[in-house]
Amino acid sequence: MTTTTEQLSATTLLRFATAGSVDDGKSTLVGRLLHDSKSVLEDQLEAVERVSADRGQDAPDLALLTDGLRAEREQGITIDVAYRYFATARRRFILADTPGHVQYTRNMVTGASTADLAVVLVDARNGVIEQTRRHAAVAALLRVPHVVLAVNKMDLVGYQESVFASIAEEFTAYASELGVPEITAIPISALAGDNVVEPSSHMDWYGGPTVLEHLETVPVSHDLTACPARFPVQYVIRPQTAEHPDYRGYAGQIASGVLRVGEAVTVLPSGRTSVIEGIDALGGPVDIAWSPQSVTLRLKDDIDISRGDLIAPAASAPATTRDVVATVCHVADQPLSVGARVLLKHTTRTVKAIVKEIPSRLTLDDLSQHPDPGQLVANDIGRVVVRTAEPLALDAYADSRRTGSFLLIDPADGTTLAAGMAGEAFASRDEAVPAADEEGWDF
Repeated sequence: MTTTTEQLSATTLLRFATAGSVDDGKSTLVGRLLHDSKSVLEDQLEAVERVSADRGQDAPDLALLTDGLRAEREQGITIDVAYRYFATARRRFILADTPGHVQYTRNMVTGASTADLAVVLVDARNGVIEQTRRHAAVAALLRVPHVVLAVNKMDLVGYQESVFASIAEEFTAYASELGVPEITAIPISALAGDNVVEPSSHMDWYGGPTVLEHLETVPVSHDLTACPARFPVQYVIRPQTAEHPDYRGYAGQIASGVLRVGEAVTVLPSGRTSVIEGIDALGGPVDIAWSPQSVTLRLKDDIDISRGDLIAPAASAPATTRDVVATVCHVADQPLSVGARVLLKHTTRTVKAIVKEIPSRLTLDDLSQHPDPGQLVANDIGRVVVRTAEPLALDAYADSRRTGSFLLIDPADGTTLAAGMAGEAFASRDEAVPAADEEGWDF
């Protein structure tokens, strides 16, 4: 008989993020998902029932399953995203529960950056508001492939199909303009449980899936083997022991693609070439390895390779550049200004850099561009041009979320300043990279 562990190991994993304005019922939706999918421990449920009873409520307030941590985040105790882990017989889930306030846009960026799907919650009484458009824009910017519009509190508008249809049409038109590839609208009442896990008897005009049914069945592709191979070097292994006197291996995690013994590769940024002589994985040598395996590569030639270098197939190696044009979300309290000296961390490589230009700041409610803002402050999203001291092997973020992303870091104290996505964003235009500055850091 198949055990539960074996069943779960055979199911796929879906990473998804929730987003919604304040009081749209996101806490209740998350609580309802956890409760109705039987992912809440008995003692947790008892605590919720006890607190709800003390407040004079007839039914358990499922929002209490998440509101405690959210209150802590909003008080500044922690600014991280709350992650929830649960599973059904069909799929395992990692839920990134992000705050809804405008000032926590950076938290949504954190939660959605690795998500396969985003659930955007809307209050049926209010419809699509500025924060809804903001969340849709962030999801599109981060290339989240699937977006669910959950029109909540349908019980407060009499379960009217016309209300749902109007909101769904407006949101779908906006998200489609942003380039979101798939949008699914679902009418729900998180408080009553309508269309969250079980189908609603109040909305017989709706024939689509419930939220959980969609989460369980939406196609998820984690197959990074179809992408060109990228291997950021984390560590150089030179034991120099009697057993391994000449061993030289390059350890790291394959970010994308497939690597094979005998394959010609290029080491970047130096551009030197060699051939993979061996691949050592956990348990012994292998002839082939693929993302996201962690392996050690051995090359035929002894060439200068160190942490931060990128090994890629010679036939599909990325171009290197010192002029990075990207979209960034500013996550620090201190502003990011033109001329700022920063560190740029890309995969395992960290280099000095200067912010040469901030061509525009994006207004997410209407997608307008504010030209030459001079600086970006917390939660701003804008275009930047960064000049690096050393060449980087960057892919476009649209092609690879792993090797197309980077961080800008304050060199003084190590604070993360901004999360960056290389290449063109939605509603962007080609921008010329300015000439190198003759002042400041000499590069």
